[in-house]
Amino acid sequence: MKRLGSVQRKVPCAFVTEVKEEPSSKREHQLFKVLATETISHKALDADIYSAIPTEKVDGTCCYVTTYKGQPYLWARLDRKPNKLAEKRFKNFLHSKQKSNELSHISVSEFFWNVEEDFKPVPDCWIPAKEIEQLNGNPMPDENGHIPGWVPVEKNNKQYCWHSSVVNYDFEIALVLKLHPDDPGLLEISAVPLSDLLEQTLELIGTNINGNPYGLGSKKCPLHLLIPHGAFQIRNLPTLRHSDLLSWFEGCREGKIEGIVWHCNDGCLIKVHRHHLGLCWPIPDPYMNSKPVIINMNLKKHDYAFDT
Repeated sequence: MKRLGSVQRKVPCAFVTEVKEEPSSKREHQLFKVLATETISHKALDADIYSAIPTEKVDGTCCYVTTYKGQPYLWARLDRKPNKLAEKRFKNFLHSKQKSNELSHISVSEFFWNVEEDFKPVPDCWIPAKEIEQLNGNPMPDENGHIPGWVPVEKNNKQYCWHSSVVNYDFEIALVLKLHPDDPGLLEISAVPLSDLLEQTLELIGTNINGNPYGLGSKKCPLHLLIPHGAFQIRNLPTLRHSDLLSWFEGCREGKIEGIVWHCNDGCLIKVHRHHLGLCWPIPDPYMNSKPVIINMNLKKHDYAFDT
């Protein structure tokens, strides 16, 4: 299977979205929902979504493999966020913009960020995500006011202890879950050289990540794994219509997933989440859990390579 696109920016929805003033089932304390309309977005059409490869959206936390200290390293997602004053100013702007949309005769000027003063500090080793916009050499925030980026996962950093549990920098390997190369009905856990994962993004899943929707491990015996983005291609997906996708998510075994990410030929990524269609997540018995798993590990070579 060819290497698919990496997640280096916020992935847009395949459909035009609308905001409904009712409590979100996705985020606690969020008093609105973002739902998909029946109209396919211009971004999806421009990226030729009809020719794209649909893959399972896996529920975890995003990671990146690139070089640090002269060797391949796992990096954790860390968005640079505005400080309190800038955040308040930005929220006021968004509120005014929403009002102007309701009252078409009122116009709102563009919002301007001062990247050097408006944002909270980040570690010196922080790097911005590759695909974000730059202005005068400075990375610019996205539409949510965040600057997506990465920090290296170092073993002595307790904040990223679960990230650390899936890599061993002495052996330069990572613990990866993917489809078995000879049997797509099987999943395989194996130790993969970090050099083979360079410039890829992956999803970290497991016991202590995002509420553990896949039920991996336990408090006493936690288990965490990396899944390359695009690893689980979806076969026999219905047409790209709101009603057909809704029926697929609700009625098909293969549809018991968090969402779909389309990998387009130009490298663009487009997604739809169950929440976009008004459906719940997490759910009992997700599709990933229906597949048997084999462990392919050379214990003579990698014994005690990963923390337990």
